[in-house]
Amino acid sequence: MSSQYENLPQPGDYAAFFKVSPVEVPAERLVRANRLSGMVRAVAQPVPSDASVADVASVAAPLLESTVAAAADAVPAAKPKAPPVQREWVPAQFGFVAHWVKSASDARLRAPKQLVARNDTVSTVQAYRDAWLAGQRCIIPMQAFFEDDLRSGKPVFTRISRVDGEPMGVAGVWSRWQDPDSGAELISYAMLTVNANSHALMHRYQHPGSEKRMPAILNEGSYDAWLTARQDKAREFLRAYPSNWLTANPVERKQDKKPKGWLG
Repeated sequence: MSSQYENLPQPGDYAAFFKVSPVEVPAERLVRANRLSGMVRAVAQPVPSDASVADVASVAAPLLESTVAAAADAVPAAKPKAPPVQREWVPAQFGFVAHWVKSASDARLRAPKQLVARNDTVSTVQAYRDAWLAGQRCIIPMQAFFEDDLRSGKPVFTRISRVDGEPMGVAGVWSRWQDPDSGAELISYAMLTVNANSHALMHRYQHPGSEKRMPAILNEGSYDAWLTARQDKAREFLRAYPSNWLTANPVERKQDKKPKGWLG
């Protein structure tokens, strides 16, 4: 399912909708297995050193005794706002390669089979477990994704997008792998999926009788929270996107066209 998706059509869309500015936008409109595109992740924030924490504690200690009494009568101060999350665009391969893969040939074989990760097993499946537990979550910008409509018995390639035509941010996990021979580094990712058996639109697609799945499309207002949530809260963001916010349209591919004079 969802082995292909469509990149954003305009370079400015990445900044407008995802607050990132790729140095180079993806070259291909359609993203397939093992192709280079990219994803959005949170920028790591600096952590105070032990020395700086100790300095703060030593300065604060003499004030503690004099402020405790006053604090009891004071109106509780509002909690300081968390600093805004910084996001970055990272060129990466669609097709997950875990950090423990032993060789480049093994990486090439695994990646096309690891395009999607299930929301209910991402923390236990060997390929994705370490990335999930390490909080290596990302957002995959896309204009649309594609499914085969098999209801007629013949695959009909179908483009699924938002009704309003705006981009989607799909939840994903990412990994960093280093080739043990060349030392070259590869960043890769997979999209997360959720059950769609009861989804008014997505239950039509994929093989009859199989469990229906769909990409975990995030609400725009939850992007930063998804990237920075505690590991035990992250699954709460993975839900089926409302069917009335999506539209599906059959599309013709080159391989579907019949040559002139072709009978049948």
